[in-house]
Amino acid sequence: MIVALLRLIAVPFRALWRVYQGQSVLWKTLIAVVILGWAGLYCYFVVQTQVWTNFDPDYPSKYAYQTAVTPGEAVDPAKAAPQPAAPVENTTPADTTTAPSENATENSVAPSEPAAPQPAPQMAMSQSTSPRVCAPSALAEVTADLTDFNVNQNAWISSMLFYKTGFFGLDWDRTPFLDNKASFQRGVHSAVRRTTIELVDSLGRLRGTSQIDNDLQKARGNMQFREDTWYFGLSPFGPKTPTPSYYRSAIQELRAFNTRLEKCEATFDARADNLIQYVDRIASDLGSTSAILKDRADNYHAGWFDTRADDRFWFAYGQLYAYYGLIRATHSDFKAVLAEKHLDGLWDTMEQQLRSALDMQPTIVSNGRQDAWFTPSHLTTMGFHILRVRSNLVDIRQVLER
Repeated sequence: MIVALLRLIAVPFRALWRVYQGQSVLWKTLIAVVILGWAGLYCYFVVQTQVWTNFDPDYPSKYAYQTAVTPGEAVDPAKAAPQPAAPVENTTPADTTTAPSENATENSVAPSEPAAPQPAPQMAMSQSTSPRVCAPSALAEVTADLTDFNVNQNAWISSMLFYKTGFFGLDWDRTPFLDNKASFQRGVHSAVRRTTIELVDSLGRLRGTSQIDNDLQKARGNMQFREDTWYFGLSPFGPKTPTPSYYRSAIQELRAFNTRLEKCEATFDARADNLIQYVDRIASDLGSTSAILKDRADNYHAGWFDTRADDRFWFAYGQLYAYYGLIRATHSDFKAVLAEKHLDGLWDTMEQQLRSALDMQPTIVSNGRQDAWFTPSHLTTMGFHILRVRSNLVDIRQVLER
């Protein structure tokens, strides 16, 4: 049976070989160059789908969030840039935590101790001329870095030509081959896109009534661009700008927003109601993903041979991978709110559950029955992890509303 199938597949290739042998040397050379170039590009595509550059479930550990300051708030100039020491005797710790204004300069001319009147105004003058420095947003930073991971450190698989053409016309998502990384990247991007929307609508403006931040608005538009656009398309017909170019522009715009935030020229509204809204959005996303996993796990039991199970699994994994870093960043940006509501412990527990879910990395995704002894149900297990995280998000929301 297998031999007969292979012979059937070989029929068109034999016919093409006979046509090739009948051509002149020039045509043979041109055809050979085209075939070799095509084969080289195909090999490149295969390698890109299998090599996951800088994939690291512990990537949030590289961000220093322990001593975070609320984004947009002025930071201590002494910590931002070293200041020259001045022999001011009556300077209290509170005096060194904020840069003095022009009024502070005038008031400091008359110190309480007349023995050393000169150093105080000199110190005040040196601080007043230094530029203000504010804290950046960890959420914007992680959003930009995750997108950089998707399109710069790795190739964006979904818009590659050979991914779009499929396996002999069959969509790669319907095969067990070469589609795991694409699903993972789309999962990461879904979380990044959601966060960008929240940055524009609520976090990057004051109470939703002030002007929308221009950089964030551009980033949101670029993040919402379709995921599978190549350099050329048929509908509409003609050349196009590929998907990764839009996402790279979004990276620049998110980092430009953070740069302005560090210069105290932008806004980050770290209020409890904004955190509630963002937590709601994450819970909604995870709930939708959980429903997709449940539908596949309940209605299809092909075990190791379910060719769509891996797509569902790796999309969910990518979503959790991204939200792990984004939730850690949220802990940093809303540190004051979480401390006020005594939510640090519950938030840490949620982060630990997210990290625990990322330990599940099966070589082959199985979609067996829940009571199967040979074919496990990886979708059910992933759904369990997602629901645990979502349950924590619901608890956090309830506490924040009190």
